[in-house]
Amino acid sequence: MSDVREAGQESPVSTPTAAKAAAGVEGSSGLTIGVDVGGTKIAAGLVDNNGKIVAEGRRETPATSPPEIVAAIVEVVKELRSRAEGREVEAIGVGAAGFVDASRSEVLFAPNLAWRKEPLKEAVQARTSLPTVVENDANAAAWAEFQFGGGHDVDDMILLTIGTGLGGGLVLNGELYRGAFGVGGEVGHFRVVPNGHLCGCGNRGCWEQYASGRALVREARDFARSSPSQADALLELAGGKADRIEGPMVTKAAAAGDTAATELVQDLGRWLGEGIATLAAVLDPAVVVIGGGVSEAADLLLEPARNAFWRQLTARGHRPTLEIRPAVLGNEAGIIGAADLARRR
Repeated sequence: MSDVREAGQESPVSTPTAAKAAAGVEGSSGLTIGVDVGGTKIAAGLVDNNGKIVAEGRRETPATSPPEIVAAIVEVVKELRSRAEGREVEAIGVGAAGFVDASRSEVLFAPNLAWRKEPLKEAVQARTSLPTVVENDANAAAWAEFQFGGGHDVDDMILLTIGTGLGGGLVLNGELYRGAFGVGGEVGHFRVVPNGHLCGCGNRGCWEQYASGRALVREARDFARSSPSQADALLELAGGKADRIEGPMVTKAAAAGDTAATELVQDLGRWLGEGIATLAAVLDPAVVVIGGGVSEAADLLLEPARNAFWRQLTARGHRPTLEIRPAVLGNEAGIIGAADLARRR
């Protein structure tokens, strides 16, 4: 399947510092292609140096076949190059949901794709004759929000993406932080509850198990089973079956004013804020940007997060405090960030 369409507390920092200004002049003025490879779809865009997507393309992800994934990426790149209207396409950035090595060449492991030590950069570059960089998808999204979105005015920012799991990306002193081996920023997997809920990573009590869409669904289903008379709005949305409750149903019911759904979203927000306080103690960012599907609950989620953050913040009242903001770029952040990182290769 293919489709190409035209795209259409206060922070102490309010303007970019020298590090941000320097980052802004490194990129070129040409077009680059950003590719966001997920478990079910490959989304790609032709992106200018202002972070604007001028054309988009999509393919289904042949998740079980690495060669077919590469072929799909190459195909959508070719299609987008044909839409460049005579402008040069300089490079390709590929965002992958998995562990990417420090050289931004190889996907070491992807939980939802058949990538195991996959030399993705080499494969795409050889088939397109374009310089290619590979980046973790959350890192790519964080870079996009840093350059063009919720963190555009600061040099130290954390992006948290609350989807099925809890993803993260760190930008510190104007640089994307990858760690010694390329797999830094996995903030969803620091422990918040000793011997807590089992996580997909194999450990117990990870932050992701309490501040994610999966956690919201688990708690909502448990509540509906134990107190069905108080979960009538959720059960109605789920056809009367607790096991069919999904995250968007909870946020929809909360937005409509349902008490039980609102409390469930607020509980998630409290877990989120407490974890952010721990990150602040270690990294001291100016801004934490919240994205992902659950973030659509907006202030129903963010206000409890801000309150919990303040209650748990080390030396609160005696230090500047970060700002918790909603993400700006939505589902396009991965495309924009991958394209911009390719420009700065």
